[in-house]
Amino acid sequence: MKNILYIPVLAFLIISCKDIKNPDRDIPDPAEITELKPNLDIDSIENDLKEKGYQTFKYKAEDTTYLMQQYYIVFLKRGENRKQDSTEAARLQKDHLAYLSRMAEEGYASLIGPFGSDGEIRGIAVYNTATLKEADSLASQDPMVKAGRLKIEVHPWWTAKGGKLN
Repeated sequence: MKNILYIPVLAFLIISCKDIKNPDRDIPDPAEITELKPNLDIDSIENDLKEKGYQTFKYKAEDTTYLMQQYYIVFLKRGENRKQDSTEAARLQKDHLAYLSRMAEEGYASLIGPFGSDGEIRGIAVYNTATLKEADSLASQDPMVKAGRLKIEVHPWWTAKGGKLN
């Protein structure tokens, strides 16, 4: 029965994380900077990110230059407080999904999803923030984390700016 519930949750999270654009957040559109193109100035994109506190570097592979950016991968792990009754657990789950959707809509979370197993690590979120402290702070505001049902572990993670999963 649990596996059946994962399918709609996973579908919701995937849909909510696709092609999010937030005009209120001053972050370049990833579709514009996937690789160096003649009409793009990768140096000005890199400088803009660095001015905002982001860690970046350029990586050249054959005839393509990639702008690498540091993101923060948050492991959502089983927390110590899992004694909520089913009504409270369902409310926390609803609030958790709403919070993660908001993080995606506001451009703070780039990739979010649960794992398909019942292990200690329940899911991940990749935060697009300038610092680990900011990613940790945002992840800590998740209602499931605040309730102790989940706990977080944050790690820096590098990938090409604008990269996509295939």
